[in-house]
Formats: sequence, structure tokens, C-alpha cells
Amino acid sequence: MSSSALPETMPCIEIATPGGPEALVPAERPLPMPAEGEVLIKVHAAGVNRPDVIQRKGHYPAPKDASDLPGLEVAGEIVALGAGDTGGLAVGDAVCALLAGGGYAAYAVAPAPQVLPIPAGFDWVKAAAVPETVFTVWHNVFERAALKPGERLLVHGGSSGIGTTAIQLAKAFGATVFTTAGSDEKCAACRSLGADLAINYATEDFVEAVKTATDGRGVDVILDMVGGDYLPRNVSILAPEGRHVSIAFLARSTVEMNFMPVMRKRLTLTGSTLRPQPVEAKGRIARAVHETVWPLLEAGTVAPLIHTTLPLAQAAEAHALMESSAHIGKIVLTVDHGPAK
Repeated sequence: MSSSALPETMPCIEIATPGGPEALVPAERPLPMPAEGEVLIKVHAAGVNRPDVIQRKGHYPAPKDASDLPGLEVAGEIVALGAGDTGGLAVGDAVCALLAGGGYAAYAVAPAPQVLPIPAGFDWVKAAAVPETVFTVWHNVFERAALKPGERLLVHGGSSGIGTTAIQLAKAFGATVFTTAGSDEKCAACRSLGADLAINYATEDFVEAVKTATDGRGVDVILDMVGGDYLPRNVSILAPEGRHVSIAFLARSTVEMNFMPVMRKRLTLTGSTLRPQPVEAKGRIARAVHETVWPLLEAGTVAPLIHTTLPLAQAAEAHALMESSAHIGKIVLTVDHGPAK
């Protein structure tokens, strides 16, 4: 453990009862302590993600061994180490981390394998916007769907945190990127990040737009976070040997569809959730993104798009903004620890 003095309690954001953004309330809790193989991070910034919203509504409870506070990614300084192997991490290291919960707080514990050094040149806010989106995109687009250079990727929700990351990473690795978004402004933002085609789903049929752009062949990989009736529509525009990856269901997770095109075109339908995966699996993803994505972040080839920052105490406002879908990119909460003593 660190020899420096740590507070006994900390400010945080609790879910008072499942419901709307107003369910997020400031609270005070005892300081968490790192268990074996964990580190304690003094949080300076925490990313806001769609799973936080789903948890707040009561539909995505934290794993049994995780904090019940929302928040899946943070950036800050390590201030204490648990017993056992912490992978060479040290007190004072500036890090960002993927969490299973607890990020909406002044301090959070993280398993050491899920902790990475802040990319060179990044501030706390940019670093806090990286883990959840980069881990998700890398695991689903590049590992599960095996996107290759020269292939075509369709990203639904291209202006979201996941979408803006997927566009940039896919372009960096040599893919052609199509995306959908809900306004002309959002489509313009997607194109500015490298999207070859941005489709306004409010005014265009994305199925017809993709067929036209590909001379009817379709795309090789689809990253979908909508679900519902998007699934059969997506299948209709997957090329032979195409791969469809589901990572969320903004519409619904159940759908009735004809599977004959899946068989005829030899398609793969897959998906994943990141949060319930074991530490070992998330540690493996962390090592992969550190090796492949960190150099792109440090070179400026890929960068998180920050829509706005809000103080931790305004987490409810952050959730209201996310649910309005008016944002483009990431929403980040900042933590003010006051003047150093």
C-alpha cells in the first residue's frame, strides 16, 4: 500500500433507485481499498458510456464482485497497490483503466491487467475517453469480426463514442468505412474522421445506400448497436463470408428473421459484452490494444473525439445529454480534488 495519507471517505455518484437521469445523486462513501492484484486510482476523469445509462435504468447490474457505482473507465494516478502481482505498476503512475464499475467517484479500484499507461501527450480527459471504446472496438471489429485491410466496414451510430473510434481505427488499418448517423451534422463529423460514406438514416435508406455504393456486393463487416429490425436489414447487405457483430441493442434484442441468407452467403453472426468477461480476458485485450492502438494514439493518427466535459456532481446532466443523442463523440466527467496539500 501507499505510504501517503489517503482520505477515509470520497465523493461519488450513486444510483438512488432505477430511473431517469435524476436517479444519479452525489454521495459520500468509504474509500475503496485494492484487493490482491488490484490498484487504487485517484480519479481525475471518468468516461460516460451507454452501459452506464442502462445500469441506471436497472437493466444492467454490476457483476457481483464489482462496485455498484456506475462508471467503466477512468484516468488518474495510482495511489495504492494491493498485495500480490500488480504487473510492475507503481504508486504515482499516470494511468487509464477499464473497470467493471465504480468510475463515478474520486477514487476507484481496478485489476492491474486492465490498467494501461496514459498515451504520451494525452491529458486526463482524453485518456479517460479511451478504454471502454478502444477495448470494445478492438475486440469486436478486429478480433471477433477479423476486419482486414481492403475490406468494407459499416458502423451504425458513427457519431457515438464507439462509432468515432471504430471509424478511425478501421481507416488506420486500411479498411473502407461506411457509417450511419442521425443528422447531416453528425454525418459531416463522421466524414471528417475518415468515413468514406456517411448515411443520414433519418432521410436515407442505409440498405439502398450501401447497395448503390458497393454495386450490390455489400460490406464485409457490420458493427451494430441497434438490433431489432436492423438485423435482417444488415444481413441483406453483408457480402459473402461477411461478419455481423452486435454490441448493444438500442432498439431490442429479439427479432424474427429468415436465416436462409445467412446460410447462402456463409455469414457469421457474433457479438459480445465486455463487462462480464473475466479479468484474464480483458487483460489480454489490454495487451493487444497497448501494442497495436497505443502507437496510433500517441502519433495522433487516432484520437478520442470529446463532445463535452462536466463535473462529477453533474453526472445526471451528462446522462440526460447522452440520452438526447445530441452529442458527437464522448462525454467525460471530471473530478476536482482541490489544491494539493
